[in-house]
Formats: sequence, structure tokens, C-alpha cells
Amino acid sequence: MYGRNLKAYKTTNLEAEISVADPHRIISMMYDGLFERIAQAKGAIERKDLEFKADRIDKALAIVTGLQTGLDMSQGDVSQRFYDLYEYVKMRLNDASVNLDTQPLDEIIRLLTPIKKAWDSIPESEKQKAFAQRSKLEEEGR
Repeated sequence: MYGRNLKAYKTTNLEAEISVADPHRIISMMYDGLFERIAQAKGAIERKDLEFKADRIDKALAIVTGLQTGLDMSQGDVSQRFYDLYEYVKMRLNDASVNLDTQPLDEIIRLLTPIKKAWDSIPESEKQKAFAQRSKLEEEGR
């Protein structure tokens, strides 16, 4: 009973946070969720809990796909590089799942942690400038 109530609270809390979050915060939350699912998958592999492992890998794959589909491919090489990185991450998630190996999960964390840290260190003024720029382009019909 307690576990179910806690899960409902967490779900409601997450939905409330997302409903007021700016796009920058949502990406940060997606990375947090991805890292959490990877850690859970790693623990499941170590415990040989195959059902939970499969669920956590599936959720991690969904987050990576969300990050990938959210890319603005009109930005050229940078967007393509992120797209390719996310493809690689999905491949490594599948490797970990099929081979019951935690090494690919550790590799993913090593690859994405600097990106997450850089993302979180973007100054508020730059976030606001990017948001204003994006809004202007949308108004112009781009």
C-alpha cells in the first residue's frame, strides 16, 4: 500500500513539475530519468532480475528516443552528432540487455555525464536568449 501511494505521489509530482517546466528543464529532467533508469537496470542485471531489467532498459530507450526526436535537425552538424550519439546509446542499451552486461551502461553514463553537466551549467541569461530566439523563429513561421 505504501509503495503504491509513493509511486502515485512521485507520478503526480513529476507531472506537476513538467507542466510548468521550460524546455531546458525538461531536457535536464529527461537526462536525470535516463541516468536513474540506467542505474536501476544495472542493479537488475547484477541481481539477475530479468523482468525488471527489461522494463528499465525499455524506459531508458524511450527517454533516449525522446531526446533524439526532440532535436532540431535544422541546426546542422551539432544536431546530427547528437542524433548519432543517441543512436549509439540505444545500441549500447540493447547490448547491455541482450548480453546481461553492465559495462555498456557504465559507458553510457561516462559519455552522457559531461553533456548533462554542460547542459545544467548554461547560464539563465543564455537560456532566456535562446527561448526568445526560438519564439521569434516560430512567429516568423519557420
